[in-house]
Order: sequence, then C-alpha cells, then structure tokens
Amino acid sequence: MGIIRVRDIRIHTNHGCMEEEGKIGSDYIVQVELATDLSKSAKTDDLNDTVDYVSIHAIAKEEMMQRSKLLEVVVERIIERIMVEHSSVEEVTVEVAKINPPIGGDVGYVSVERKRIRGK
Repeated sequence: MGIIRVRDIRIHTNHGCMEEEGKIGSDYIVQVELATDLSKSAKTDDLNDTVDYVSIHAIAKEEMMQRSKLLEVVVERIIERIMVEHSSVEEVTVEVAKINPPIGGDVGYVSVERKRIRGK
C-alpha cells in the first residue's frame, strides 16, 4: 500500500449559500490523499499501473466547477468519482477549503474534510 497526494489544487469558483457568492465566487484549495497499492507501478515504471494524479486533479477541478451551496456536497462528489473511476483506490480523503470566507470576521479559511474507505 502507498499514498498519493495531490495538494493545493487552487480553483476560483462560486459555491455558497449567499446569492453574491454565486455571482462573484471565491478562491478554494482542494487537498486529495488516497491509499492504493503501489507495488506494481514501483516495479514496472508504467503509468497504467498506478493512479494518475492528472486524473485526480481533473476530477477535483470538474466537480469544483459545479455550483453547490455546501462544501460537504462538493467533497462527496469528488470522493465518489475517485472511487468509481479508480477501482484500485482503497481509501480517499478530500478537503475543500474556502479562502477568506464571507462570515463577518477575520478568518483565513473554512474547510470540510471527509474520508471514505472502500467497502465501508
């Protein structure tokens, strides 16, 4: 087993409950960590024997571009697609952070993180 991380995926999009968030958008950072068997790719040096992190980045970006009121929904969509499209992934953790959220205070970011283990 091994870990693949795709960190600090930066995206400007328009999630949120407030109407203005849908119009002007916000900056987000996505973190993805997944556990998969890396023993074959470590021997073959073949991209087909591992989880291509280009695909993980594309999934995160595509799902982030679909507007939702809650970050929980976006995180769940990213997790679901990774698990469906990459059957070798045994465990995935996704965190989505909204940078400088409009909550009436000096806050760097708010985030939602979820983890899923295949078969549980």
